[in-house]
Amino acid sequence: MQISILILMVIFFNFFTANIESDKGVTLSPSLTGFASVDISDNSGIFSNQINKDVLKINNLSYNESINRLNQGKITAALIVPENFTKNIDQFKSSNVDLFVNLEDPKQIVATNEINSTVKSISAAISNQWINSLVPQNKTVETTVKEEKTGESLPLKLINKMMIAVLLFLPLFLFGNIIVDSIVGEKERKTGEILVAMPVSHVAIIIGKNMAVVLTMAIQVGIWLIILLIAGFDINNPILVYLVVILTAFPIVGITSVISAYSKNYKEAGIGLSFIYIVIVGFLIVPALAYVSRQSISSNISPMTLVMRIFSGETLTTTEWIIPLASIALISIITFWLTIELFKRDYIMFGPRPGIIRTTLDLIGIKRI
Repeated sequence: MQISILILMVIFFNFFTANIESDKGVTLSPSLTGFASVDISDNSGIFSNQINKDVLKINNLSYNESINRLNQGKITAALIVPENFTKNIDQFKSSNVDLFVNLEDPKQIVATNEINSTVKSISAAISNQWINSLVPQNKTVETTVKEEKTGESLPLKLINKMMIAVLLFLPLFLFGNIIVDSIVGEKERKTGEILVAMPVSHVAIIIGKNMAVVLTMAIQVGIWLIILLIAGFDINNPILVYLVVILTAFPIVGITSVISAYSKNYKEAGIGLSFIYIVIVGFLIVPALAYVSRQSISSNISPMTLVMRIFSGETLTTTEWIIPLASIALISIITFWLTIELFKRDYIMFGPRPGIIRTTLDLIGIKRI
């Protein structure tokens, strides 16, 4: 069932991305106006007029101002056009333009692609102009600027990255019912007493239940990743991506276990998980979107950001590895400890269960007088 859903989602997104910027499709470009900021030092005005302003925010500044703003991280790229550019063109001489980009800015690939496209268009127009000058006066060749696009457009880049990331993390939220059944089910079926009475520690019981779910998630994620690779999605370092996604399963399983251990029944557990999963999804997706839209160290806290950067082939620093992995480890340790402590307490497992405040005070060692 889940594999069928994945295949249908892949087909749907492929169809959507194939038509999103066609003449008959929907375009996302207007909502991306000024996505990346580029300073241009161009006395001729040729490049300033031709660059796509639907995506790039253009600032016409001098060479020194542009380079200073780039070094300060205020812009994504700086395009420097030589002062003698027009003169060289008139004299049939080649002329180079310099593009400086901030490699730490995730939007630099967008600026580079748009400027490369503009340069090719202008080069084609200049070539036609030179050809016209060699044609007899009674024959003319029209000089036109034709837009050439290299690679995927910005909307498709964003959609593909987010789609792959969401599909990879989706299986982690499909097995909450197994955890609920293995913990809450013990309460409702009255089998928890038998389980606790067996010569097995509470730690071993919780770790065993949770590792079984993590193993199931690992198999599911592996199948989904293989299907995505077969479907033609460009995923760099698939093994590393797989490992990070599986590590993210531990805190999600831990949080689900805490809710299940504290809940009285299936209904209460389901309501609690509905709210907490919204928070978890927000924790994963919002920083990832923030990373795509602007450079931010805090956006690296999300494992989804890390996965997106890995399968995009980016080079990460030690700090950018430590931040998300540390958040995974910290949340996993806390939630697994909470689950074990709750499972140890008979009044939590078999009732009467106290309120959240009373339970919290008990967990931190404050006893009722």
